[in-house]
Amino acid sequence: MKEFVAGPLLSKVITPEDLRKIPKEKMAQMCQELRDYIVDMVSVKGGHFGASLGVVELTVALHRIFNTPYDQLVWDVGHQAYGHKILTGRRDQFHTNRQYKGISGFPKRSESEYDTFGVGHSSTSVSAALGMAVASKLQKLQDKQHIAVIGDGAMTAGLAFEGLNHAGVENSNMLVILNDNCMSIDPNVGALKEYLTDITTSSTYNKVKDDVWHLLGKISKFGPNAQAIAQKVENAVKTSLLNQSNLFESLKFRYFGPIDGHDVMRLMDVLEDLKNIPGPKLLHVLTKKGKGYHYSETGNPTQWHAPGLFNKETGEIVKVVPKSPEPPKYQDVFGHTIVELAEKNEKIVGVTPAMPSGSSLNIMMKAMPDRAFDVGIAEQHAVTFSAGMATQGLIPFCNIYSSFMQRAYDQVIHDVALQDLPVVFCLDRGGLVGADGPTHHGAYDLAYFRCIPKMVVSAPMNEEELRNLMYTAQTGKYGPFSIRYPRGKGVMQNWKTPFKEIPVGKGRKVKHGEEIAILGIGHIGNLALKAAEILEQEGISAAMYDMRFVKPIDETLLHEVFSKFDKVITVEDGCIQGGMGSAVLEFMADNDYQATVKRLGVPDRYIEHGTQNELYKECGYDVDGIAETARKMAQKAGAKGELSYS
Repeated sequence: MKEFVAGPLLSKVITPEDLRKIPKEKMAQMCQELRDYIVDMVSVKGGHFGASLGVVELTVALHRIFNTPYDQLVWDVGHQAYGHKILTGRRDQFHTNRQYKGISGFPKRSESEYDTFGVGHSSTSVSAALGMAVASKLQKLQDKQHIAVIGDGAMTAGLAFEGLNHAGVENSNMLVILNDNCMSIDPNVGALKEYLTDITTSSTYNKVKDDVWHLLGKISKFGPNAQAIAQKVENAVKTSLLNQSNLFESLKFRYFGPIDGHDVMRLMDVLEDLKNIPGPKLLHVLTKKGKGYHYSETGNPTQWHAPGLFNKETGEIVKVVPKSPEPPKYQDVFGHTIVELAEKNEKIVGVTPAMPSGSSLNIMMKAMPDRAFDVGIAEQHAVTFSAGMATQGLIPFCNIYSSFMQRAYDQVIHDVALQDLPVVFCLDRGGLVGADGPTHHGAYDLAYFRCIPKMVVSAPMNEEELRNLMYTAQTGKYGPFSIRYPRGKGVMQNWKTPFKEIPVGKGRKVKHGEEIAILGIGHIGNLALKAAEILEQEGISAAMYDMRFVKPIDETLLHEVFSKFDKVITVEDGCIQGGMGSAVLEFMADNDYQATVKRLGVPDRYIEHGTQNELYKECGYDVDGIAETARKMAQKAGAKGELSYS
């Protein structure tokens, strides 16, 4: 293993308490050493990159000025918390970041007392920090500080505004730091971005405000009456210098900034001052994603969000060249197919909440910019916006990661399904996603969509099926329609086949067999097929069925299965509680069949991070796990007619 050497200052820091012992004037050097360590580590281990480099100075300043972990620091989201992890006792473990059995890539309460809140998803920090602040107030811990660090991209979510709205009237002791770099993963969009730009570029406002701030800092030391007078003067100056009232001031936050987020000395001075100002405060900090590393500063910021491995000396991102042509990623099949369909069907539009690159909707955004919409980090809005377009005769393809769709579940039920609207939900990253871990695993969509009336729930086994399911859904004949597919590559090199409409609710037999039936749903069915082929070589005759639909489930196919087989295995890359296997058991019970059924899928616990194959193996539905389950069933087969399931 490559040895990672921390600089002379960083090597002395095990916890933030050590950081506070180092002279203030050496903090710029500390920032450089921390930045170098992140570059060294991520270049050979991979992970999120640009976001953490952008907040190095802010991270150092926060841990030096505030008494963490007593003072509560909440990050939003965890992409920017690598420096935080290194400074809080995990430097020596950081080489295991995002690896199987290693530390998480996101703040995680069970991992460290410095991780005050789990933050894999965005826009939660304000509400969480406010809850902590209110709890401290009730517990009479008036000296306790509560800090939420939120990116400007995360500020577009409704939850962030809900938290700000409440915090403004709760008057608890909390500080929101708005990390403004015009980026989440892709460039930010929307009116808030334009508003922040207006504040940032108002040179008159910033010069006068800085002068007033220094003056008011002196006045406020003369007691509460002076503080009240000072705040009135401050508010009057701010309002008069802006063409519009300050958004955050209107929510009863005291607004400070914008200031340079890469000036660690200035940051420390400002944070020290803000510690002594009661009530809700917002500090607007300007940063650059990828700051301090030439190639990420000057390159494509989306690419440098999580570049994979790279040569730190040249900035060349390591690309593994396959020995032979490989199948495409499912997300790219979606991206090219929606353009192909939209060229033929003018009713088709595309929608994504801030993930155009991750979902490959950027292909449509480039080809048809007036028909593809990035709505920002706002999953609830994405769904209801899609529903609104559907009422006017359009066919929206709403592309959202499976785990992010959880944030818009009410909108799916209330605004789409209840009104029987033809919104097509393309759920990317369905199943276990790998290194991002439990906050991003798409484990629940088959179960939580299956229980919604009028919802078609499908999953393609390969790229051809994904194209044909999209083609089927775009007809608009079936109402709400969900198509889920995994992170990563498919199985077909020649995937651009002619479109065919798939009968909704119909599966298919992929392999004949006589002893055991294996029922798969989605891409994981390819592993089930391989297992069935291995079993055949061992003398165990296993049939394999591609169910394609969890709802409506293919009852004709299931009648065939349970009429012929008394040993059945279901395989799904999702939770077994309420998923496809549960649907099969329900059918069996409702139709008075008796068989031994073994369900394979994500067990009833949270699965940590690792590669997808490592996690499939842990959960027992990699090729070996499926085959071994079948072997045990063949060995322990009871008398036909005996009912058992697990």
